[in-house]
Amino acid sequence: MANTPSAKKATRKIARRTAINGARRSRVRTFLRKVEEAIAAGDKDAAVAAFRIAEPEMRRAASKGVFHRNTVSRKISRLSHRVKAIGEA
Repeated sequence: MANTPSAKKATRKIARRTAINGARRSRVRTFLRKVEEAIAAGDKDAAVAAFRIAEPEMRRAASKGVFHRNTVSRKISRLSHRVKAIGEA
């Protein structure tokens, strides 16, 4: 348990930041789910539209430190390949 005033303040700051990061992580997952659903349905137009919305959201989360930027880059790359493959298959 925090005893010093600075430790108590740090605990409050961590709690606030955790809530913000949780919301941001949830938001990214929601956008990813929309892309995944469009891919599963085979709807290329919907998948492209959802991907265009999801990509900046993922990059923003990476810049804020919610996800590692390499992880985000990898996920974006793999998603874009899957979206592109819808029309070809």
